[in-house]
Amino acid sequence: MKYRKLLIGLSMLGAALSAQFLVASAMHFGKGQPTKFTVRIENISTADGQIAADGTKWPFALSPGMWVLHNKRSPLFSEGKKASSGLEAQAEDGNPAGLVSALEMMHHASSMHGIFNTPVGTKGPGPIGPGGTYEFSFNASPGTKLSMALMFGQSNDLFYAPETNGIALFDLKDMPLGGDVTSQITLWDAGTEVNQELGVGPDQAPRQKAPNTGTAENGVVEHAKRVVFYTKTAELFRVTITPESGM
Repeated sequence: MKYRKLLIGLSMLGAALSAQFLVASAMHFGKGQPTKFTVRIENISTADGQIAADGTKWPFALSPGMWVLHNKRSPLFSEGKKASSGLEAQAEDGNPAGLVSALEMMHHASSMHGIFNTPVGTKGPGPIGPGGTYEFSFNASPGTKLSMALMFGQSNDLFYAPETNGIALFDLKDMPLGGDVTSQITLWDAGTEVNQELGVGPDQAPRQKAPNTGTAENGVVEHAKRVVFYTKTAELFRVTITPESGM
């Protein structure tokens, strides 16, 4: 029942977003050439595998999120500074639309960012609970880095993202990189809402009465080192990047 409420709560937040997998045609695989990459995010946690202080069991889930390509620092946030309204919506409510809108206002090329909100094997937007998967693809050229953001679904304002330098997609010889990049994903605290106990807080997405509900924290974006889940990423989900050769 608790898991079903979680799915309903986060699905409502993602329902207004259309599925956006910006998949470009495959290109020849080789040094210095644009390459098609596919990113797969898998929730590998167990159902009801998390336990609150009062013994309540709850499932780990990830919200719909967004991705962006860049060649400098990530345009999504700056560590030690206040979160944008777009990041606040992503971190508190699992809604990536604001971050994408901000990129569009910056005239960021539409082929270099997108939303992932529809779990593999389903027909509509929603979060991924244990066993669920998101997948998206894009074309990238040497020098490009990948950043993404998605919400820790059972939190007030925690989100997962790479460090601000992003994830390198090519090596120093301009050859595409691939493999398990989970270790490059970090748990962040957006600093926008006071944290409650994970999985049971009344102002967290699955239980809040409406989006953007909860006591404002007025903090800054920082690593969530004071949260026990900061070191457990690899136990909860896996992120892999696969460069694909041409047809």
